[in-house]
Amino acid sequence: MSGPPATVLVVEDEPDIRRFLRSALASEGYRVVEAESGRRGQAEAGSHKPDLAIVDLGLPDMDGVELIRRIRAWSPMPIVVLSARAQEHSKIEALDAGADDYVTKPFGVGELLARLRTALRRAARPAQGGAPLRFGEVELDLERRRVTRSGAEVHLTPIEFRLLACLAQHLGLVVTHRQLLREVWGPSHVEHAHYLRIYMKQLRDKLEADPVQPKYLLTDTGIGYRLLCDDL
Repeated sequence: MSGPPATVLVVEDEPDIRRFLRSALASEGYRVVEAESGRRGQAEAGSHKPDLAIVDLGLPDMDGVELIRRIRAWSPMPIVVLSARAQEHSKIEALDAGADDYVTKPFGVGELLARLRTALRRAARPAQGGAPLRFGEVELDLERRRVTRSGAEVHLTPIEFRLLACLAQHLGLVVTHRQLLREVWGPSHVEHAHYLRIYMKQLRDKLEADPVQPKYLLTDTGIGYRLLCDDL
């Protein structure tokens, strides 16, 4: 990694997993801060101001979701959940509380490191402006509200564009159904998940080479959607 090493806070109560994560992260050039409990993690987050936090949900003194809420109340740092809870409602609760992504134990270290890189890149990307986003044959220019595919302009409805823009603003990270419905349609529509299925199909038909097997507009089953680009 170029520049100063990113600092990663690991909040995990199992010593063996902390040791494994410390070794894997250090080998990639990250500086690691560890905490074995939620309260300790909250204190370390405040004192070290890490660039990213990895949070287990099953902490001994508080639920990891509560820790996410407490960190998110004052910090926009990326938070990646690492947990044995595989149920959809646990993932949705953590993501809606402010987590950026979710990796289920047992996990592959390659996948975890890729998710961390994605979260850190998104955090470093300016909120507005910058070069157009490219995925496959598609170019998305958020500033100009323009989408092209193979150089030809693609007409998106206002809702289709807002949905694509919302996914682009969380590039590479899962966005829950509830969050997408709230941001695209408004808070009175958070239970209308069928809207998303309809509009995601329309976006895939317009932007994916094979809408049935999409490469970029991906489904996280039961949880939400994510947009990938070629350099993630």
